[in-house]
Amino acid sequence: MKRIALAAVLIASIAPCLNGQSAPEAAELTRLLKEFLDGASRNDAAVHDRFWAEDLIYTGSSGRRIGKADIMRDQRSPRAPRSEDSSTTYSAEDIRIQQYENTAIVAFRLVAVTKREGNSETSSFLNSGTFLKRDGKWKAVSWQATRMPRSEDESKKSISATEAAFHRAILTADTKALERLTDASLTWTRSNGEPITLKRLLDDLGSGRLKYSKLETSDVTISTYEDAAVVRGIARIQQASPSGENSGEHQIAHHYTMTLVNRNGAWKVVAMHSGEH
Repeated sequence: MKRIALAAVLIASIAPCLNGQSAPEAAELTRLLKEFLDGASRNDAAVHDRFWAEDLIYTGSSGRRIGKADIMRDQRSPRAPRSEDSSTTYSAEDIRIQQYENTAIVAFRLVAVTKREGNSETSSFLNSGTFLKRDGKWKAVSWQATRMPRSEDESKKSISATEAAFHRAILTADTKALERLTDASLTWTRSNGEPITLKRLLDDLGSGRLKYSKLETSDVTISTYEDAAVVRGIARIQQASPSGENSGEHQIAHHYTMTLVNRNGAWKVVAMHSGEH
């Protein structure tokens, strides 16, 4: 009986450590995480290099598994100058830390706020990382990210912003914005049955062969299907001549159906069909 009692005392005394209830370096790990997210928002390669261990195993929300070399290759590859109208900032909420001597688990909710075309889009992920302390420095050796489901209202708000930005880009012949809003496989089937590829659409808008003096939408409805969506509406358009003057034709109303998919948190137009109203 004495042995049983002694064993119970010993187990009770070490249980907090085994369960990770005591995290003496929680403040340092929290500081490290927030410093990393601030640097990641600026695409700071040096911050990534300090944060990830050489033997990192990273499983992203898409299911892709990569290592530190893959992350650093992406960070150091040439990038196009980032537009002030397109940026993503990261922050951490609900941080939970469990420490086991020189090993720690850091779990938190990652909030990514992306600004595009004057609109903000928020995505949330449940992230958890395993850290080891080597030579007095904490580094992440394992990482797992899981995207949190979006509410239907959040999805529809983001889809509506993408649909409006798509038509605005068509009207203003903003080919760069149009590329950001569409998938490379986009095909637009016009009312006469003619299919137009994204490349041709960009070429026609960029050269002025296709130009609108008016483009307004109404009666827009949105249906969501997890990472896919269908937008239906009526577009009233008036085409302009290459000189920018009205072509003299009457305003035409078209029914349109737009299909979108969500890729890495951003909605992309993948198909468009329009027919006379």
